[in-house]
Amino acid sequence: MRRARFITFEGIDGSGKSTQARLLAAFLKAQGESVLLTREPGGSPGAEEIRRLLVEGPPERWSPETEILLFTAARRDHLEKTIEPALAQGTTVISDRFADSTRVYQGAARGELRHIVDTLHDAVIGREPDLTFVIDMDPGEALRRGLARKSGEDRFEDMGESFQHRLRDGFTALVRDNPERCHLIDGTRDPDKIAEDVAKIALETA
Repeated sequence: MRRARFITFEGIDGSGKSTQARLLAAFLKAQGESVLLTREPGGSPGAEEIRRLLVEGPPERWSPETEILLFTAARRDHLEKTIEPALAQGTTVISDRFADSTRVYQGAARGELRHIVDTLHDAVIGREPDLTFVIDMDPGEALRRGLARKSGEDRFEDMGESFQHRLRDGFTALVRDNPERCHLIDGTRDPDKIAEDVAKIALETA
């Protein structure tokens, strides 16, 4: 029996990371693992309430500093109510986004605020994933995909394509700076082929 792990998926909106998170959860369950699939912002009742504040409304709704505080509050509740209890019970947790998203969206792409992100993370979160997949694709195509969903959660997509390019650069840097944990995955291919590569890495690193 493999140990319970905390696995995250990252990338710009529209990259296919949510699909890959679902596919890996299904694969590991088929392998006999206990798996919990969750997401951020959200993943617990309190965090889901904060999610609506963050992903809906106009781009200028919050300053980057306020966003950092809201994301951190949601993440703390998610960690307390969902992630840590599941891991303690031997369940592998797969999350569609975690702290790396805040590092990139607020810390890298929206001004020199990384020190605030890191300080808050160290003070109230203090946990890193065991394994992170960054799904990479062209920002223009990802933006078109994201807007085509018409989910009503388009606040970050509405910040435009140049913002998406800065995000991609931020995620690429994240992988470069954390090679032991983060794996860059080409998201332009068939989803099933991507899922095969993800599953292979997940098994090899268990």
